[in-house]
Parts: sequence; structure tokens; C-alpha cells
Amino acid sequence: QASWLTVGKAVAQICLQAGANDFGSIMIEENVVSAAGARFRFTSNGIQDAIREAGFQPQLRNQQYEFRELPEEIEQQQLDRKALMVD
Repeated sequence: QASWLTVGKAVAQICLQAGANDFGSIMIEENVVSAAGARFRFTSNGIQDAIREAGFQPQLRNQQYEFRELPEEIEQQQLDRKALMVD
């Protein structure tokens, strides 16, 4: 897994190029990693864009790693733009 939350967008994209097959996911509460100094945040759309920018097609999966459709209610997820910090 390319853990964008701890390494940031650019390094996570390099991880995909190097063979990682999972970009990571959005965090509902990132208390543990933010307390450890992680400063990166993404919306679900931002994660998908970063994957495309790296030359790959994003695909949502469930816990059994089966393909799954993006739920309509989070398709247009938005966060406070001031809180977003993406490299």
C-alpha cells in the first residue's frame, strides 16, 4: 500500500509506479497519524485524481478486495478547502 496519509501525494504516486497496488483510503478520523505529525488530507475525489495523474485507473474495493461501485452519497464528497494540505 502506498500510504499517502504518511508520505504525501507525490511519494504515494511513486509507490504506485514502483508496484504498490493500493493507494490507501480517506480517513474518517486520523487522530493517531495526525498526532504523529502526518499533515496530508484528501477527499475521495482527490485520491482518484492522484491515482489518474500517476497513470492508473482508480478502483474502489471492499474488505475482501472485490470491486465495488462508489456510493452516490460520497461521490461528490467535499471538505473544508482550507483544511486540505496536499503536496
